[in-house]
Amino acid sequence: MGRVAGKVAIVTGAASGMGKADAILLAAEGASVVVADLNEADGQAVADSIGEQARFMRLDVSDEDNWRQVIADTLKVFGRLDILVNNAGMLTIASIVDTDLAMFRKVQSVNSEGVFLGCKHAIPAMEQSGGGSIVNMSSVAAIQGISFAAAYSASKGAVRSITKSIAMYCKERGNGIRCNSIHPDGVRTPMVIKAATGKDSASEEELASLKDADMCNPEDIAQMVLYLAADESWFVNGTEMLIDNCSTITPPVGLS
Repeated sequence: MGRVAGKVAIVTGAASGMGKADAILLAAEGASVVVADLNEADGQAVADSIGEQARFMRLDVSDEDNWRQVIADTLKVFGRLDILVNNAGMLTIASIVDTDLAMFRKVQSVNSEGVFLGCKHAIPAMEQSGGGSIVNMSSVAAIQGISFAAAYSASKGAVRSITKSIAMYCKERGNGIRCNSIHPDGVRTPMVIKAATGKDSASEEELASLKDADMCNPEDIAQMVLYLAADESWFVNGTEMLIDNCSTITPPVGLS
């Protein structure tokens, strides 16, 4: 216990799924946590469940002014920033020929530009705090691609690359900030379940049909987030953590 005690973290997309699991685990290990999300009701519920060491802050990750405000409010409330988990994301199911330009740009604005903005504005705040750790949520799609999710694959590839650029920048600057990316395959989150089943929610039977060998739980990814956020990973920088159990990506229901 206490692996991130005394640290302050911002977790985006923390109202559900992996972000929620990240926020809960970081808080359990001693961090104060900003639960950041567009979903105010569920985000506030997560913060309330954590208690006094958490605050909900509404954040549209594609809005630069919103990022500036959340960073400023974090420093005002907690006095520092040590950890940024860029988890917020969206997934659209469409091949390259079925993806229109508006859809492509929308996915990039959240998955790619959202990470860019978070890192850009968090780094100066972390420098004031003496260093920190940035964890960017990418995907196995950034490594091998997904035929039925062209825009998503492109966005996660951008996250993979900018993570390495940021890591090198921070190392050269000597500011004590590390930046790493995590690349999961199937995770039982609302976003992934919707893509896999074609529904906003799934029954217990449908969830059971998703092979355990190809799906993990948000808490499994949160353990890697915790490791990268903690000081024990001090020599891990600019790397990509693939969490996929050697699985292969298969099309969702209706596309196979």
